[in-house]
Amino acid sequence: MYKILTLNHIRVGGLERLPRDRYEVASEIQHPDAVLLRSFDMHDWPIPDTVKAVGRAGAGVNNIPVAALSARGIPVFNTPGANANAVKELVLAGMLLAARNIGPAWDFSRGLRGTDAELTKQVEAGKKHFVGFELPKRTLGVIGLGAIGVKVANAAQSLGMRVIGYDPHITVDNAWRLSAQVEHVLSVDDVLSQADFVTFHVPLTDSTRHLINAARLQRARKNITILNFARASVVDEAAVCEAIKAGKVHAYVCDFPSSILKDHERVIALPHLGASTEEAEENCAIMVADQVRDYLENGTVLNSVNFPDLIMPRSEGYRLLVVNSNIPHMIERISAAIAKANINILDLLNKSRGQIACTLVDGASPIPESVVAEIAATEGVLAVRSL
Repeated sequence: MYKILTLNHIRVGGLERLPRDRYEVASEIQHPDAVLLRSFDMHDWPIPDTVKAVGRAGAGVNNIPVAALSARGIPVFNTPGANANAVKELVLAGMLLAARNIGPAWDFSRGLRGTDAELTKQVEAGKKHFVGFELPKRTLGVIGLGAIGVKVANAAQSLGMRVIGYDPHITVDNAWRLSAQVEHVLSVDDVLSQADFVTFHVPLTDSTRHLINAARLQRARKNITILNFARASVVDEAAVCEAIKAGKVHAYVCDFPSSILKDHERVIALPHLGASTEEAEENCAIMVADQVRDYLENGTVLNSVNFPDLIMPRSEGYRLLVVNSNIPHMIERISAAIAKANINILDLLNKSRGQIACTLVDGASPIPESVVAEIAATEGVLAVRSL
């Protein structure tokens, strides 16, 4: 019986992927084999020694101590693409909100007082202050062409916008999904110099922190609208507010309210709604539950942020999973320990990613605990399990 600890509410559709005859799932449970969460901050949370996997029902993992978990041989799974449509729709809504001045116009209407006839006069006198512009033939710059960025780019292109994109690490799969009409540019500055709107779909790293800053805004196109549904710190809030005041930036639309943003003119700060749809939450829950289950039962790794993909069809044999530091001679040491027990190896897969390597071995006969213990005691081995 596997024990799964949930640190946040996980949609029932996901939890139903964990059969009750093999899984115990609870928000309070001792000695969990895996942890499922959404936004819970794990950095100061004591991680039990029994944990073998962590799964986040979402894309970003800034709330998870990935490096510390890697050092213990624990994979961290996320759900890239599961909330892509939800975020795409919110980006499109953000463009429309900014282009048509809907926020200030709504505030104006809510502040009207008087009879219907008086309101009509006030509306006719005031509407000239909220004249906007249309999206067709405007240029959208998309920085980050992953699952979300590709959907945003394709949708904007179908609305009649010119779309330019920048992503030095775009995958082959995402390149195939991207509309052929999306133009490729060579840098963030190239995007900013041409775009009427710019949207970010990148993880928060040292290289993407304050990707938009005062210096870059100086080189941006006048009256650019900035959309940030990635991470708050991708954009330097103070620099954007100053650029709005100076007339350089038309508007800033984001998913991350702060004290500097919430009352600022021409800023629309939403309460982190990017993935807040029933469909996205369900998709994320199902995806992360399936990934964690496949890892616990079969050693399969898919969509881990710190482990290599590890996919080997299950044979009729007995499976062993070894996680180790990516150092020489590990495969021969693992094989030697298995051979000493006179076990024939039916299949073997070894993959590495950065400092982590993983090996799946299918043996023709059961792998004794003595072999597991010998491999576990080998220098460089972080985790070993008989599956």
